[in-house]
Amino acid sequence: MEFVDTHCHLYEPPLADDVDGVLARADESGVSRVVVPAYDLASWEKVMVMKEHPGVHAALGLHPWVAGEPLDSARLRDALRECGAVAVGEIGLDAKIESPSMETQRRLLRMQLGVACELDLPVLLHCRNAFDELIVELREFAPELRGVIHAYAKEPMLAQRFLDLGMHLAFGGAVTRPGSKAGRSVEMVPETRLLLETDAPFIGLHEVPPEQVEPRHVREIAGTVATIRGTTVEAIGRATTANARSLLRI
Repeated sequence: MEFVDTHCHLYEPPLADDVDGVLARADESGVSRVVVPAYDLASWEKVMVMKEHPGVHAALGLHPWVAGEPLDSARLRDALRECGAVAVGEIGLDAKIESPSMETQRRLLRMQLGVACELDLPVLLHCRNAFDELIVELREFAPELRGVIHAYAKEPMLAQRFLDLGMHLAFGGAVTRPGSKAGRSVEMVPETRLLLETDAPFIGLHEVPPEQVEPRHVREIAGTVATIRGTTVEAIGRATTANARSLLRI
């Protein structure tokens, strides 16, 4: 079986303290590829270092929490090309924070979505409490824009709105928690739009705290997804790996 962790911050401790060990344990669990998205400008160089490890792929962008950092389209475009990034990310909108303002976040998001379309790269999207606003922005770039709503943990009705825009949905640790909305959504997502991730070390699994989560836990997430969908772990591995390879061209 082969799996892809489509979202892991490998440069963050405790993962960064044992990168070789983390990747070896992932490989033993069948997780052959890991996508590592940047968060802020300072993390771009860290992501490029991680990319030197076999099976690790880079994504560059600015997270909405740091939307005030100076970035223009030319700098982003050049960096993406230079490091051979497979996606623009992690980017998005977050209404749970007061600063940067939503307008600042939306302005940055639009620029990054435009660069993604120009370079024909998918986007890795973060969103909290700003789903309507995010959908408005994505519609402006449809149908050319490709991408992932990462760490999806909301209800099926919202999931369908993103599916209608051509987005993939990536499920992580939340789906393993009893009674999670993510469980109801993972049941209805078309097989061709389904992805797996950990967002390690920031999101825990049921009975696994965030700081202990590694890419190897994608297999455990796949097991939960398989149970919910009434299929096998092998089938989920085949489908999600094919989806990741196609979307990210890895």
